Amino acid sequence: MALLAGALVTGSAQLIGDKPATAEDVFWQAVLKSRQAALKSEQEVRLSFDPKEKAFVLDDGTVKKSLPVPPAQDLTVEFLSAQTGGSTILIGGTLVDTQTMPSVTFYPDGTCTACRVQFRAGGSARILAIDPWTCAQVLARGDNPT
Repeated sequence: MALLAGALVTGSAQLIGDKPATAEDVFWQAVLKSRQAALKSEQEVRLSFDPKEKAFVLDDGTVKKSLPVPPAQDLTVEFLSAQTGGSTILIGGTLVDTQTMPSVTFYPDGTCTACRVQFRAGGSARILAIDPWTCAQVLARGDNPT
């Protein structure tokens, strides 16, 4: 009984742990780790998404670290230029950006490339804007808590 109880407690602790639940959660974890690595190493760190491995990849020029996303059907993640307009098309009623960037760069001063990130799964798209000064999400007008 004690062995079974120990296995259940250990297994449930791992399930409840800090594992990211969505691709967006993994993205924010990757942003945090990339920024920390750039600040600590005092060199640029690039963050990209590997569509074959379904993972975010942190690359400081010497070591690559992979952060896999939870399984999701038809997931695509694309880094987009911060400027809007001129590079969008309408697919199935959803406005989708077509001008992508290969990666986002995090700099030793704590800033990053101005960009947006587009998550698409099952046809629907969600775009997050990233503040280049703080590397945090830019809130939409309706998202600002007052």
